[in-house]
Amino acid sequence: MAEKVQKIIEETVSVRRRTFSGIVVSNRMKDTVVVAVTRYVKDPKYKKYIKHVKRFKAHDPSNTKEIGEKVLIEETRPLSKEKRHRVV
Repeated sequence: MAEKVQKIIEETVSVRRRTFSGIVVSNRMKDTVVVAVTRYVKDPKYKKYIKHVKRFKAHDPSNTKEIGEKVLIEETRPLSKEKRHRVV
């Protein structure tokens, strides 16, 4: 019984986290960067591609990233009110 429970726990812990690539647009906060992630979505009616930009706050513990750098971020547990990603 304990072996089954341990196996279930291991399966749920090894979740795959979503990753995004984007450009740093702000680094003024301590240990945090704002990353703009751009994606193109096809409009169902007009069949044109529309650009969607979403900004994510990501944890950068050593403040190494500069504005304009391309970075890879991944989901993680909530680190603050709005910060749910970290720089990989």
